[in-house]
Amino acid sequence: MLRTILERINRGVVLKRRLPAEFGSLALFVSPDASLKYWRQDLREADSALLHTAKSLVGAGDVVWDVGANIGLFSFASAGLVGKSGQILAIEPDPWLADLLRRSVDLNRDFDCTVDVLSVAVGGLMGVGVLNIAQRGRATNFIAGHEPSTQAGGVRSVVKVMTVTLNWLLDHWPAPSVVKMDVEGAEASVLRGVTRLLRDVRPSIMIEVSDANQVQATEIFKAAGYVLYDADQNWPVCGQVAQCAWNTIALPAGAA
Repeated sequence: MLRTILERINRGVVLKRRLPAEFGSLALFVSPDASLKYWRQDLREADSALLHTAKSLVGAGDVVWDVGANIGLFSFASAGLVGKSGQILAIEPDPWLADLLRRSVDLNRDFDCTVDVLSVAVGGLMGVGVLNIAQRGRATNFIAGHEPSTQAGGVRSVVKVMTVTLNWLLDHWPAPSVVKMDVEGAEASVLRGVTRLLRDVRPSIMIEVSDANQVQATEIFKAAGYVLYDADQNWPVCGQVAQCAWNTIALPAGAA
């Protein structure tokens, strides 16, 4: 009950935070409306695993696509790592969160790295979808037709959004070296639209995979010649796994 009350009174609240020095000390706007963890001053405490993965996967000059960028923690951490020769594409369908991302871009306008914000959903087909804004934190928003996280707590409102495929994006943005995906139950649908990306570009991928999508996601990655790791098992020290985990790192076989 207390958590529900806190989530409701924090709707629309925006806070300014700064990334650790190893990510360029970039400033960004966060919101406990996305997740209550963003009340924490130290962003390492808010999501240390995500920052660890960014540091492990992203290097100078990389092009990074952040699919389901939320408040942009991975996007701006990556911006601090790629430097002026790199480029970040932050993809977020929620108009409110996309506006927050753009405000963070403006906050860092003097920084060398380019961060583009694209407010669309990613799926297996081009079209129009319905984005359900979660009753609880906006981090658990989900596209209608997919099984939501148990943390969504229902739907507070709905928004019509454009849906694109990652294959389509290849015709409009530089090809990525690294892709992070957090699409709240739509993993199999999104991966059906990445055939060119996996075959021709072969980026390193971090993806959150729900139980309902585990089999299909594993089959798609294996067919494309990717090796899978569990990001929660002391990656990259740990060995590979046979199927997608909740937090999966997928690497091209030659680069694993």
